[in-house]
Amino acid sequence: MAVPSDSAASRAKAAQPQPAAAPTGATAPGRSVRLRGGLDVATLVGLAAAAGVILIAITTGGSARAFLDPPSLLIVLGGTLAVTTASFSLGDVAVAWRNAAAVLVHQTLDPKGVARQVILLAEAARRAGPETLRNVLPELRGEPFLHRSVTLITEGLPPDAIERMLTGEVEATVGGHGKSAGVLRRASEVAPAMGLIGTLVGLVQMLGSLSDPSAIGPAMALALLTTFYGAVLGNVVLSPLAAKVERAAEEDALVKTLYTIGAVSIARQENPRRLEMLLNAVLPPGKRIQYFDREAPRVGA
Repeated sequence: MAVPSDSAASRAKAAQPQPAAAPTGATAPGRSVRLRGGLDVATLVGLAAAAGVILIAITTGGSARAFLDPPSLLIVLGGTLAVTTASFSLGDVAVAWRNAAAVLVHQTLDPKGVARQVILLAEAARRAGPETLRNVLPELRGEPFLHRSVTLITEGLPPDAIERMLTGEVEATVGGHGKSAGVLRRASEVAPAMGLIGTLVGLVQMLGSLSDPSAIGPAMALALLTTFYGAVLGNVVLSPLAAKVERAAEEDALVKTLYTIGAVSIARQENPRRLEMLLNAVLPPGKRIQYFDREAPRVGA
């Protein structure tokens, strides 16, 4: 039996299908986006500055211990939590507090980087077919929504089905964050009202103890401190947290909308240049990309 020559073996090896090459951009499509943030400095600095101003005002004219009154705290904190829970449900309140804590460690994806990553994925799919995106799925596990989007593409689902599924998930996420912001808004409204209720309780106790001078001081403290606690809790803590949750929801919705547009465009095998136009229509003016005009490698360069 004749043994194939080296040149024949080389030709046979060259004729075998080779794995698709990665796109020639600056980075692989699965590794082009980085998290922004960490601790939300604006929230922490703002809350700390507000607390510092109040503390300076307290200590300048007297003792901070005079502003500590457990009954007043119980009325404001306990009453606010109770009324807010009565307005929603235990699950909604628990989720709202988790989201409020999450904004203090706020990590978001840069929308401009997200759009660029979507373009890179679209170019890779256009060169070698949508199935080639299976190779980058392990690199996308850090962003679950994008991982699901690319998985739907590689499984060959129709573009309309992908759009319905992803759009539904975006709407559900926005609705959940909106409910959490609503819980915090409601709590910020209830806290001053509970402070007013505590003030009325203190005044009633004070008027009922006019014959006992030793009871007038504690009753007056309850009357005044509940209003103070309610105003601080509602306007300095809860209202800013509600605004932060709303903003985080908007940023998350924008990122997921970009991923949805990209997934549908890739599934339809549209030109990446058209995809860039669709993404820029959603992005804020300062975040729009010009990938094909500035970053895309030139043929023959």
